[in-house]
Amino acid sequence: MAVNHVGNGRDALNTISDDPPDIVILDLGLPDRDGLEVLRRLRGRGDRLPVLLLTARDTVDDKVAGLDSGADDYLAKPFDMPELLARLRVLERRLGGHLEAEIRVGEVSLCPGRHQVRSCGQLVDLPRREYMLLKCLMETAGRVQTRSALESRLYSWGEEVASNALEVHIHNLRRKLGSDFIRTVRGVGYLVPAS
Repeated sequence: MAVNHVGNGRDALNTISDDPPDIVILDLGLPDRDGLEVLRRLRGRGDRLPVLLLTARDTVDDKVAGLDSGADDYLAKPFDMPELLARLRVLERRLGGHLEAEIRVGEVSLCPGRHQVRSCGQLVDLPRREYMLLKCLMETAGRVQTRSALESRLYSWGEEVASNALEVHIHNLRRKLGSDFIRTVRGVGYLVPAS
């Protein structure tokens, strides 16, 4: 997972508007406003991003208030990291309601539930970032994805990224899936043509 962090509610709302993540982990104890206010504003503007509330508030009333305000899940501190990761996987499976469904473009299929890729029926072994990149391109088949949009899906903010890292991943995917599977749109980005 590529993880990005902001330290207050104002920045959270702006960041979610400008560069929406797949899942939001929201603390209720923010320095500039209550996390429930941030959640209500997200839901009020129609934002359906999965939201996991992470907070020290652990009474039943707190949990009910968070869930009734639009949270998809609620985890009280202290927590164990394996539980947080399991809850994030559950939210990821719910994304769009289609994460368990196989994505197929031509002879390439990607099964998110099993984290597997097949080309012409043969299993293709992909490192994590190549898998994430391929998934993003296949989910948006037929639409050009800009370099910056793809990098934001692969890398956390502030993470050191070599200037040619994306091109290396694209090159490796083309070598494994066929040179015509991912097309370059000069000056814009990349796309997987819809089949």
